[in-house]
Amino acid sequence: MAFASGAAAWPLTVRAQQTERMRRIGVLMAFGENDPEGTLWVSSFTKGLHELSWIDSRNVRLDVRWAAGRPERIQKFAKELVNLQPDVIVAHGTPVTAALQRETRTIPIVFVTVSDPVGDGFVASLSRPGGNITGFHFSEGEMTGKWLEFLIQIAPSVKRVTIMFNPDTAAGRGAYYLPSFEAAARLLKVETITAPVRSAAEIESGITSVGREAGSGLVLMADPFLVVHRDTIISLTARNNVPAIYFLTVFARNGGLLSYGPDNAAMFHRAASYVDRILRGENPAGLPVQVPTKYELVINLNTAKALGLAVPTSMQQLADEVVE
Repeated sequence: MAFASGAAAWPLTVRAQQTERMRRIGVLMAFGENDPEGTLWVSSFTKGLHELSWIDSRNVRLDVRWAAGRPERIQKFAKELVNLQPDVIVAHGTPVTAALQRETRTIPIVFVTVSDPVGDGFVASLSRPGGNITGFHFSEGEMTGKWLEFLIQIAPSVKRVTIMFNPDTAAGRGAYYLPSFEAAARLLKVETITAPVRSAAEIESGITSVGREAGSGLVLMADPFLVVHRDTIISLTARNNVPAIYFLTVFARNGGLLSYGPDNAAMFHRAASYVDRILRGENPAGLPVQVPTKYELVINLNTAKALGLAVPTSMQQLADEVVE
């Protein structure tokens, strides 16, 4: 009888193992696959999954695609991932989320670093997304006012500021951040110039133009296109002696003057919690859009010195990181 009992129990175990199917997660990144920042963010996401007991190739399969900042690749990979019918897709940035939304209204999508999810039509509201999309908000539109304030603090001689963005990839084609930028400029009594760019050549022309005018500075709008071209931008601002503020820490760490913005690696790590909840049966329509919990100010003293700028002690004390 003992043998019979064991034989009867064995098929139950096998059946339990067979019903635990492999789950599938799609990830579409706006960056190129060799981009160290993008790699860091995906690694942070997979670490978050691991902490929640989702192990790649064991009980979950990750299909990661890298668009390298090119709209045609974004659309191609959005279609490709949707055709794979994953349980959930993680979307990096506004253009990627928009492309995925065009392909599916049923597969759950968790976005990360989207600036204006309501204005871009991804969710009905931050508290009640209402559809198949939810995620992690990059920043309020008022962030540009803070960028401008920091730039003027570190470079008080600046009287004319250019804001650069790609209308095809920036939130609201740039309109999400511009009102705050203009309002802050009026308070600080600085002239403003908008510089829409769609190519590396236009970036070079725009920064060279800023450098020709004494008392000019540059604000980079939060935009994945500009992140892809960050090495070019950092080099051009140095060559043309342009004080600039950026929205990601990687700019300042890699030679940019200063940056202020959310910790994106932390947001990708947090995104794993929403993917976990969706895989366990929750509806994205009821998962509120999350806002950043941490902002970082990074100042590069070497770059400041090269630009002839003396960074106030108060700013250095305020900074989360000072690069020397």
